[in-house]
Amino acid sequence: MTARTHDAFALASLVTVAVIFPPETINLMTLVASVIGADIGALIPDMDQAGSRLWDLLPSGNNMGKIFRRIFYKHRTLSHSLIGTYLMYKLLEWLLPHVINAAFIDPRILTLSIMVGYVSHLLADSLTEEGLPLLFPINLSFGIPPIRKFRIKTGRWFENIVVFPAIWIYLFLLIQNRKDILLQILKMIKS
Repeated sequence: MTARTHDAFALASLVTVAVIFPPETINLMTLVASVIGADIGALIPDMDQAGSRLWDLLPSGNNMGKIFRRIFYKHRTLSHSLIGTYLMYKLLEWLLPHVINAAFIDPRILTLSIMVGYVSHLLADSLTEEGLPLLFPINLSFGIPPIRKFRIKTGRWFENIVVFPAIWIYLFLLIQNRKDILLQILKMIKS
């Protein structure tokens, strides 16, 4: 999937999780950080590509991308696996409480938001021809549907004309049908 599809999928996933598991409390800073965090989380699995949009957001990012490309050997290895997902979660769970001021941003909600974006990336990539090496380092790819020829070609017409608009339609319908829960979350910010 392309970066813009991952961005949209991450936002839709974050709103879906918020509707199913609404936070008990949230402030404006945490809400904003969570939306940005989900978007960044959706870009993290592609840190193994020098041309990833994640590296474009950072100063000297292209140089860092080249270094990470060498570390990961090739695209869709550790960062697209179950072990990579677990390691990223543990890293964030440890790191964010040390670098985020909990008086302004809830590091637990931010960690979960980044991971929602991360997992949404993996779910979206499972729909592509390449699939995912979930059991990395075992060289076995998984995808939805299991038959590879029925999966999406990244950046081609089906992704751009069907999948990308479908994500936004889903998000619109979700907001429309669950606005009561979403409004309750927004009301928490005022109080």
